[in-house]
Amino acid sequence: MLTVRPYVAADEARWDAVVAASRNGTFLHRRAYMDYHADRFTDASLLIEDDGEAVAVLPANRAGDTVSSHAGLTYGGLVASRALRAGRTLEAFERIGAHYRGAGVGRIVYKPVPHVFHAAAAEEDLYALHCVGATLVRRDLSSVLAPVEKPPMSGMRRRAVAKARAAGVTTRTGGDMAPFHALLAEVLRRHDATPTHTCAELQLLRSRFPAQIVLHEAFRGGELLAGAVVYDFGRVVHTQYLAASAAGRACGALSLLLGELVADVYAARQRFSFGISTEDEGRLLNAGLVAQKESFGAHAVVHDRYEWVL
Repeated sequence: MLTVRPYVAADEARWDAVVAASRNGTFLHRRAYMDYHADRFTDASLLIEDDGEAVAVLPANRAGDTVSSHAGLTYGGLVASRALRAGRTLEAFERIGAHYRGAGVGRIVYKPVPHVFHAAAAEEDLYALHCVGATLVRRDLSSVLAPVEKPPMSGMRRRAVAKARAAGVTTRTGGDMAPFHALLAEVLRRHDATPTHTCAELQLLRSRFPAQIVLHEAFRGGELLAGAVVYDFGRVVHTQYLAASAAGRACGALSLLLGELVADVYAARQRFSFGISTEDEGRLLNAGLVAQKESFGAHAVVHDRYEWVL
């Protein structure tokens, strides 16, 4: 029989072992990543065990009578080992619901890991959500391409890449995070937004995951024109942040940088994710932003959010 219990700090090694061996976990689910902002969230994570062996984990936090999986992550969801199959997943959701109800929780906001990030098929949780009566409350549109299939860029994008090369733009990897973060903050300020991570947080996370969090930049001489922070999940990579200065936009620096990442640096990867292009809780599509991603050969994948009333 499966049992569910709250995560405690002493479980970190067991938790990370489940994530590492799971079908759908990424380094975002590792405790060293999750806990960088632990002071902002009341942790409500769970371990799911079968006769004392951890077979799944649920990253989660609590605010009032609501548990989210996870409000501080792009996606949370049940991170499952290969031992947790369909029937046991249904049982796990029964135990999870009973545990949270007993703790006075009224609803769960659930953000499953999108299938493109799975190492193997792992959508038993989506079926379990259907069985317990959870409802889809938000859907964002993300853009993903397959570098191994060498998707063609649009003519406009190829011209932008050629323009950047002719202007003397070059690329490099692994520089200081601070100048890029300043550029990113400047770009987002024009849209009344700020980066999700402060510069200090991004530097901390890169120090913890140096092989997985990689900064790529485009320069002309010593001037930073564009940059991309890439989260490397192995078979899949994701552009966590993209930014270009006014001068960079004028000469196509970001087009060159992304073109090289897709066609060269990450050419052997199964998927290259550009992230979402939606606003207003997913109801508004940013047509210009999604068209930019599609010009590299990307197509749509959705990121869903469910509400489970207990």
